Amino acid sequence: MKRPFLTGSLTLAVSTLVIAGAGITAHAAPVTPAAQPKVSETQALQDATAQVSAHPQAVRAGAHDAFRAKGVQVDVDGTRHVHFDRTYQGLPVLGGDVIVHSAPGGSLDTATLSLQTPLSLSVTPSITDRQAVAAATRLFTGKQSKAAATLKVDALGDTAKLVWEVVVDGTGPDQAPSHLHVLVDARTGAIGSTWDTYSAFLPEGVKAKGGTGGTTANTLTSVAASGTGKGYMVGQVNLSTSGSGTSYTLTDANRGNGETRDAKNLTATNDSPPAGWGAAFTDTDNAWGSGALSDRATVAVDAHYGIQATWDFYKNVLGRNGIRNDGVGARSFVHYGTNYGNAGWDDDSFSMIYGDGDTGANPFTEVDVAGHEMTHGVTAATAGLVYTGDAGGLNEASSDIMGTMVEFNANIAADAPDYLIGEKININGNGTPLRWMDDPSKDGKSAKCWSSTVKNLNPHYSSGVGNHFFYLLAVGSGQSQWGNSPTCDGSSVAGLGNDAATKIWYRALSTYMTSNTDYPGARTATIKAAKDLYGAGSTQCSAVEKAWGAVSVAPTATTCGGATPTPTPTPTPTPGGNLLANPGFESGATSWTSSSGVVTNSANAAPHGGTYYAWLDGYGSAHTDTLSQSVAVPATATAPKLTFWNRISTAETGTTAYDTLKVQVVDGTTTTTLATYSNANATTGYVQRTLDLSAFKGKTVTVKFLGTEDSSLQTSFLIDDVAVTTS
Repeated sequence: MKRPFLTGSLTLAVSTLVIAGAGITAHAAPVTPAAQPKVSETQALQDATAQVSAHPQAVRAGAHDAFRAKGVQVDVDGTRHVHFDRTYQGLPVLGGDVIVHSAPGGSLDTATLSLQTPLSLSVTPSITDRQAVAAATRLFTGKQSKAAATLKVDALGDTAKLVWEVVVDGTGPDQAPSHLHVLVDARTGAIGSTWDTYSAFLPEGVKAKGGTGGTTANTLTSVAASGTGKGYMVGQVNLSTSGSGTSYTLTDANRGNGETRDAKNLTATNDSPPAGWGAAFTDTDNAWGSGALSDRATVAVDAHYGIQATWDFYKNVLGRNGIRNDGVGARSFVHYGTNYGNAGWDDDSFSMIYGDGDTGANPFTEVDVAGHEMTHGVTAATAGLVYTGDAGGLNEASSDIMGTMVEFNANIAADAPDYLIGEKININGNGTPLRWMDDPSKDGKSAKCWSSTVKNLNPHYSSGVGNHFFYLLAVGSGQSQWGNSPTCDGSSVAGLGNDAATKIWYRALSTYMTSNTDYPGARTATIKAAKDLYGAGSTQCSAVEKAWGAVSVAPTATTCGGATPTPTPTPTPTPGGNLLANPGFESGATSWTSSSGVVTNSANAAPHGGTYYAWLDGYGSAHTDTLSQSVAVPATATAPKLTFWNRISTAETGTTAYDTLKVQVVDGTTTTTLATYSNANATTGYVQRTLDLSAFKGKTVTVKFLGTEDSSLQTSFLIDDVAVTTS
């Protein structure tokens, strides 16, 4: 699996890896060469910029086009993906962004974009910005706060045109924040596409009908956190809070200081709730909520747990450090408005908003709703899919998909995972969900099969095609415990499971989708992602092709092809019998869950044995990597142990621990740290570590390595030949 890493800065300095420290003499392994510097974002950006200049035809660039980097991603083998926004004669181009994919040496490989031909149009408007604002504000039905127009080129359709993009900010008639975008033709004054960047859970015009659908509390295993809570949707859970003694707040210091606040049944006066708006939830004993809606902290428990569950899914499954991948947590506001019957993500204020619902209805603080809405923030930070046309459907589908996977990853008894969207809110008053992923057409509005007219649907309904594709890819067609999924072409599709399907979709979203990607483009993106992750001839890539065909998205120029995949080597057993699969990583990332690119065969460092190894951190900038595998420790084990070979090289000096490697065991929702190593423990080669697992006999646990690097001077943690043995 390759490693992408994104940061907010595109001017990071190149760090050179230097081996320092006295270290520990390596045992039974020769001293390996020092790890070499990884390709920096700065170098990747410079190379991609040079390639755009040298090959303008590849990005459909004319003499008046300019490009500004939006994000830089470098895979562990040095392959680069640089996402550029485009301007034409100085004007931003909607739908003109491009991802430049370069080979490890920096040469151009290919480019991802939706623009078909170079731009050629006049940029002199015939109507003024005031006229455009006047036309756009007539479409706004709530309480307007402000409006502004920006001259842009609209390349979202087949023919580029000059437009005023008017953004009308305010509060909608349903009390929600609103950021209405209206494209006004700058020549004729005609109204074009419109969309709202406040991402509401329920489509416009849909109201929850209420009814009793609430949950009773369920006791969960305690977590390594300071607080406990009893929520309405999540039951009894443990919460990560802040404070001490008799003063606590719902601020998660372990997850970027994500905070849950009380909106006091008010609406924000300036359309978006600013930092510090509302009131902090405080408590003296760090026990929150009662499970009853009469306790205002009850739904705060739901929302705060939603922050935890969403953060942990992205961090532990996909290696993403928060919504924007910058380690910063979002805010959640509960009790928003008076009987506000919806929930939503407001990217402008980087916050979640939850309504209590109409009288007699359930609140909107369900786990998959939290994951769904915060994924809108992830999409904004990666592909930037506009909320209109096919791209809008893919935006909404990404939120349904990842929200569902957040629910599966949390796996709590009070909200058992499924492929239903918003089922616990009881939106229809009869126990049915908002949407079904196995057959999206069950709601009477969503599309389950793609056609060229799907783009005309509201994104909440055009999302059905993406949801149906993902369900087929993960579960397969026909009857299962999760539903009964038809195919549009009468074919049969075998599912890959959630893990592979999730990683393929995320890789496609973060690496190969642009702001105007349509469903055929999504087919191309996911095939490229599957080839990157599993190989061109893999079962996984073939399944992607079959699943898209099953929802009527025809083949594009990008296909799987390739040779038959190489059989997975049988792991070499260790004394006492190794309970781990692929312990030496010689099958790549197979059987391991890791941050992208951690499992590698890069020649910039060296394994303890074989060809592959795990490389955590080593960037010389703030970074976190994870590596884990689930394992069942027999109750009959006499002396279960975890052993692994480890090498630590660093550019840090002295005995202060700046960068750390924690070896942990996750038992349910409890995390135990067995040992911590740091830059102060630098080695001259690989050393073998042995840790006791006796406390986990008779349990299925996850062995996890967590590498954390500070903002300067690299430390590389290399791991190889891992074993869990019974004696």
